[in-house]
Amino acid sequence: MADIPVDGNTRVAWVPAIANKAAPTTTELNAGILLQSVITADGLVGFEAETADVDTTSLASTFNTVTIGRDTFSGTLLRIKKQDGTDTAYNTLVRGATGHIVIRRDIAETTSWASSQKVEVYPVVVGQARRLAPEANTVARYEVPTKISAAPELRATVA
Repeated sequence: MADIPVDGNTRVAWVPAIANKAAPTTTELNAGILLQSVITADGLVGFEAETADVDTTSLASTFNTVTIGRDTFSGTLLRIKKQDGTDTAYNTLVRGATGHIVIRRDIAETTSWASSQKVEVYPVVVGQARRLAPEANTVARYEVPTKISAAPELRATVA
């Protein structure tokens, strides 16, 4: 078995409508906007699940026990490079927009969507974009909060 590099192997899209988040179609995915080329290298933020503990210890216990509780994602956002001319991402990801962030990992980002590929589908509501302060040796950037509005499908299969 070989390691899978991350560089160039993550595809991220804004998809306005998906009928079945467990099985998005290639037509639905192709109707989306690809974002990986305008997201900064560190700009896919907070799309890591955290699972809360539920205390199951009883009064009779001599050892603290737990089981799994609710899953959550904290601080999900996209850090995006501002584009000159028509900035499709900036003009699309406006406050209150609803849709899906779809992430495909471990396949070259240039590979088209295809049946049987594994993807993550996050239903989101977009928050207000925040322009980042200028810094030396960087490009103009902004952050778009992506509030997860329903349970995501983390092991979806493209139909």
